[in-house]
Amino acid sequence: MNTYKVTLTQEERDQLTEMTRTGTHAARKIIHALILLNVDRGPHNTEKKINEEVCKVLKIGMRTIDRVKKRFVEEGFDAALKMAPTSRVYDKLVDGDMEAHLIALACGEPPKGFARWSLRLLADKLVELRYAEDISYETVRRTPKKNELKPWKVVGWVIPAKENGEFVAAMEKILDVYRRPYNPMRPVVCMDESPKQLIGETRVPIPMSKGHDRKCDYEYERLGVCNIFLANEPLAGFRTVKITDKKCKVDWAEFIKEIADEHYPEAELITLVMDNLGTHTPGALYERYEPIEAKRILDRFEFVFTPKHGSWLDMAEIELNVLNNQCLDQRIETIEKVRDEVEAWELSRNGLDKKINWQFTTEKARIKLKRLYPSYDR
Repeated sequence: MNTYKVTLTQEERDQLTEMTRTGTHAARKIIHALILLNVDRGPHNTEKKINEEVCKVLKIGMRTIDRVKKRFVEEGFDAALKMAPTSRVYDKLVDGDMEAHLIALACGEPPKGFARWSLRLLADKLVELRYAEDISYETVRRTPKKNELKPWKVVGWVIPAKENGEFVAAMEKILDVYRRPYNPMRPVVCMDESPKQLIGETRVPIPMSKGHDRKCDYEYERLGVCNIFLANEPLAGFRTVKITDKKCKVDWAEFIKEIADEHYPEAELITLVMDNLGTHTPGALYERYEPIEAKRILDRFEFVFTPKHGSWLDMAEIELNVLNNQCLDQRIETIEKVRDEVEAWELSRNGLDKKINWQFTTEKARIKLKRLYPSYDR
């Protein structure tokens, strides 16, 4: 029998030692690293062991040690850490016919008494319908995963009614607005708003360190809610954000006045795209300001509202998601801290001149959303 001698460099030993300490690698890979460290016959190993000693310490078989040493000598350092590819051919448990039945089940209604399909429920149903004599939920799991199906997951979504003339009319108006060329005297601005929960820590978080994630306690303290008003001009790469204590008509009216007088004082007409919320009305300006002032502000705007169940047409939603992901995805205790964080984010993003490249057009809508268009006879 051939004897394979493992000789590691200091750099290789350091790499293997780090691998065994962090615990972030696969268990098999760590075992192989420990084998190499113990059987190393090089000058950098002061505690050389024979195979029998390594076998007892790591509680593994002699054949495993020999295979790792052989792969190291014949194939190299990296190959010795990996699992050797198998030449065995396994029978396919889920063939094309069973896969089709499984996908049909997963996409259909769950049995009475169950809110949704689970992997175990799907496995039991396949056996009940005699598509398989016996099948584990782990085998079932691979098929929905391969087809990007998650029957146990339900996403809340706003679905517009079919053949809805009001929806498509409002949608096509917005899409026509988005096709307008850039004109600084007639800017197209999108506006949206969102609440932000103020959350305090109950214990001091532990900072991130090498090999360890940042840790915060699962308990937290609710400290109220503030509101985020955001307006962005997609073609110019500009956005402005205002944080308020509450969400009401008066707050919206004040934000609209800021857009007109502070950010676009020279514009002839500002086209404002926004959700059709109860607070987003021309009347809100008259509830906040004197009639002459309210009329002056109102004349500066052309309001374009998204259809009901069509808030995704408002490009400000995209920018608001960026704000939440980049800046506000953290626990913040006070509204003052929220304002500071948002102000820094706004300054940074405006400096990067980030625009939105909107590709959805009326022509595409008439194809992809054909079911929303009313049918008629000529």
